[in-house]
Amino acid sequence: MSFLEQIPNELYIIAMSMMPVVELRGAIPLGVSLGFSTLHSTILAIIGNSVIVPVLLLIIEPLFAHMKRLEQLRGFVERLEVRAASKVQNYRKYRLLGLFILVAIPVPTTGVYTGCIAAVILRIRPRNASMAIIAGVVAAGIIVFMVTEHILF
Repeated sequence: MSFLEQIPNELYIIAMSMMPVVELRGAIPLGVSLGFSTLHSTILAIIGNSVIVPVLLLIIEPLFAHMKRLEQLRGFVERLEVRAASKVQNYRKYRLLGLFILVAIPVPTTGVYTGCIAAVILRIRPRNASMAIIAGVVAAGIIVFMVTEHILF
């Protein structure tokens, strides 16, 4: 038996929900395809997607500052910041509510990673940002659950 075969399928769902771009939008269908109920998959995906929020809020600013000092990565970081800043402009007025909405709408380029970058750009305190982002994760999880169960669309 190989190492990968010994990893419980639940950890695949949690790990998938932690990945940029995919996040819980991809983790919930993965869980269903692995034979879990939609509810079980949703709970695991919400846990995985939420766990990384405090870590991201702590490391984004120093990581980006370090990456900008490296000529090869400067352009990449600046593009990420510009993309997040363009999304933030729509939500700046509402701050925490805007951050919640940014994360709650489960479409590509919104989610925990963009939300954390936006929180850093908006200078929102990590504790407040965490609450808004995690609430957005739960809302996105509910939306993806409802789509997966054909309750919406």
